[in-house]
Amino acid sequence: MNEPIYLDHAATTPVRPEVLAAMEPYFGVRFGNPSSAHRWGREARAALDESRERVARCIGAHPDELCFTSGGTEGDNLAILGGWRVLKPKGRNAIATSPIEHKAVLASVHKAAAEGAEERLLAVDAAGTVSMDSARDLVRADTALCSVMWVNNEIGTIQPIEALAAHCRSVGAIFHTDAVQAFGKVDIDARKVPFDFLAISGHKIGAPKGSGAMFIRRGTPLEPLFFGGSQDRGRRPGTENVAYAVGLATAAELAVVEHAAECARLGALRDRLEEAILAAIPDAVVHGRGAPRATHVLNVSIPGTDSESMLMALDLQGVAASGGSACQSGSVEPSHVLRALGVRADLAGAAIRMSVGALTTDAAIDRVIQLFPALALKARGLSAV
Repeated sequence: MNEPIYLDHAATTPVRPEVLAAMEPYFGVRFGNPSSAHRWGREARAALDESRERVARCIGAHPDELCFTSGGTEGDNLAILGGWRVLKPKGRNAIATSPIEHKAVLASVHKAAAEGAEERLLAVDAAGTVSMDSARDLVRADTALCSVMWVNNEIGTIQPIEALAAHCRSVGAIFHTDAVQAFGKVDIDARKVPFDFLAISGHKIGAPKGSGAMFIRRGTPLEPLFFGGSQDRGRRPGTENVAYAVGLATAAELAVVEHAAECARLGALRDRLEEAILAAIPDAVVHGRGAPRATHVLNVSIPGTDSESMLMALDLQGVAASGGSACQSGSVEPSHVLRALGVRADLAGAAIRMSVGALTTDAAIDRVIQLFPALALKARGLSAV
């Protein structure tokens, strides 16, 4: 019996043993509330403050610029709605974003639009890169905020974040980036890139689901989404999850230390799989191939197939993949990302995302290279019947 193969690391990752070990005491003997003044509370507060410093250091930030969250979705909502709501009364009512953002960003922008914001969509090219010309046209003196994700979660394209952030700063607009897929995959340094808000999620880097953080640059206005306490400087009130903060800090440090070596390893695995599929199936289409991409994501369509059949065939062989983002995997609708890139409906409906990570070995890629072409040709034949 062959070992199962997990090629869905862009959806989630297993909690690392080092992370679990670091968290364990805070579920037991170190259970204190960090707002309490006694020894248990002081112990928890010390761990929380240390974790904040550790995560901040990983992105070149000051500790007071780091707010713990429940993950990327909360961070995106807080940045977009909190940033826009505080600037709207000052005459900045527009929000700019791209049509290929994660649904957490798009839904937040739609919510702001329902409250009166002007929604502006930046242009993207066929490879999935946001147009700087479009950004210069649409992000102006009346713009409150622009949000563009650093690495696209479905096709892996890397956006020109430094240029986008610099332009936003030049016109006085807040710049937010969803860095959920970018952390540990690209260099992130708040001292070098002038983003104002940045969201990360722990479960993409070996920390638990429900852990995350948001960078809020000093002096950037923000209205909180929650109310009721002074925790996290009032930006995110409520008793802090100390265990998850410790876990996130541990995972973040490991991701930064291992960044160069792991990206090189994953890139070699992803590229070998990609080239083998293209060699075996010449009309296969790799989405985002013409743009800079993070090394862990491969999104490919096989003409004449559909993603549901392919995913089922792969699953029966013990291979886990997805049809796009994890948030989209239960949907029969083609990816909004691929639709925005102008991908034909039949190809969009055939897209398979395979994402490599900690569990991916050379042997696993060898087996998928052996399996994938035959499964694709069989699926193509069945769809033609």
